[in-house]
Amino acid sequence: MTEDQGAGDKRPETQVRIGQAPRVRREVLVKALWIGVWLVFLSSPVHDLVAGDHTQGATVAGAIGLTAFVGAYLMLVFRNMGRPFDPPFAVTLLAVMGVLAPLLNYTLGDAWGGLFVYVSVACGVTLPLRAASWAIPATAVVMYLVALHNGRPGWDESLLLVFLIGFAMVGVGQLVRTTIELRKARATVAHLAANEERLRLARDLHDLLGHSLSLITLKSELAGRMLPDHPDKAAQQVADIEQVSRQALVDVREAVTGYRRPRLAAELAGTQVALTAAGVAADMPAEPDLSGVPEESESALAWALREAVTNVVRHSGADRCLVQLTHRQTLDGPVLELSVEDNGSGGAGSVPGNGLTGLTERLEKAGGSLEAGRAGHGFRLVARVPTAPAGDVGSGA
Repeated sequence: MTEDQGAGDKRPETQVRIGQAPRVRREVLVKALWIGVWLVFLSSPVHDLVAGDHTQGATVAGAIGLTAFVGAYLMLVFRNMGRPFDPPFAVTLLAVMGVLAPLLNYTLGDAWGGLFVYVSVACGVTLPLRAASWAIPATAVVMYLVALHNGRPGWDESLLLVFLIGFAMVGVGQLVRTTIELRKARATVAHLAANEERLRLARDLHDLLGHSLSLITLKSELAGRMLPDHPDKAAQQVADIEQVSRQALVDVREAVTGYRRPRLAAELAGTQVALTAAGVAADMPAEPDLSGVPEESESALAWALREAVTNVVRHSGADRCLVQLTHRQTLDGPVLELSVEDNGSGGAGSVPGNGLTGLTERLEKAGGSLEAGRAGHGFRLVARVPTAPAGDVGSGA
C-alpha cells in the first residue's frame, strides 16, 4: 500500500462489460470471437460437404444453406443478445433458421442434426421468456421427428442437449437484460441524487445569502441617500455593510467546508462499488453507528477509508479486502477504529508515501492516530478517532 505505481492500475479496464455494447474494435473482436468459437460444432456438416458423398447440386445447395444459416445465427446472437425483443428482425431470422435446420437435416442426412442446437440457442437468447419456453421444446420436437424419419438411433442425448443449452441461454439472456436494467437504474439514481444535491445547494445559498445581500442592498441605498447631508450616519451604514458582508463570507466558507467534507456512510458505499469494479472481493461492515462521533472525526475516517481503498485498487494487486469499523474503549477514552486489510503485495516500501503522510496529519488534527504496515500476506491500515470532543472525553474522570 505504498505510493508506488503498480500494474493494478489498469485492471478495472480489463473487466468484462456484461450487457454493454462494444465501444472499440477490440471489444467487437472479443465479442465476435466469443460467439464464433461455438461454430466449431458445425464441423460435422462441413465435413459432410467436403467428403463428396452428395451430388454437386446438393453440395452447392448445402453450402449456400449452411452459409445462410450461420449468417442468420450470428446476426441474431451478436445484435440481439440482451437487447429488447425486435419482432420483425428476430422473427424473420429465426424463421430462416427454423426452415433451414430441418430442411438440410432432412435432405442431407444425420450429420446436419447439430443445426437444431443453434436454433435452440438463438431462441433462448433473442425471444422473451414466455416465447422461448415453447420455442425451445418445439425445436426439440422437430429435431426428433426429422431424426425419426432418418432412422437414426440414440438421439435422446441430442434432444437433451437442445433442451439444456436452449434454456441455459435463456438464463444468460435474462442475466444480461437484468444487468442492463441495473445499469440504467444506477444511472437514474445518480441523476436524481445530482438533481437533489443541486436543489439543496440552491436552498442553502438562498438561505445563506438571500437575507445578507438584501440587507447590503438596503443599507447601500440608505448610505447613498444620507451621504450628502449626514455623512456620519452614512459612514455607520457603510460599517454595517462591511460587517454583514464579512459574516456572509464566513457563512459561505462554512457551507463550502460542509459540502467538501466526506461522509463515512457515503465512502463505505463508494468503497463497495470501487472494490467490486476492480475485481476485489469486499467484506464490508453494516451501516455504521456514528452516534457521538464529531463531524471532524467522521471526516478524518472517511478520508482514511478513501486513501486506503484507493491504494488497494491501484497499487496492491489484492483480490480480497476486509473493511471493519469498531467502537473501542481505550485509556484515552472511546474511539472509533477503522481497519482496512488486503492480501496484496503493496506496502513493501520502507518510507510512507505522501498520501499516508497527509492522512496521518489529518487524523492527528482530529485527535486520532494512524497505523499502517505489513500484516501477514497483505497490508493493513488502522485509523482511530475519538468518538467525543476532547473536552468531553475526560469530563467524567
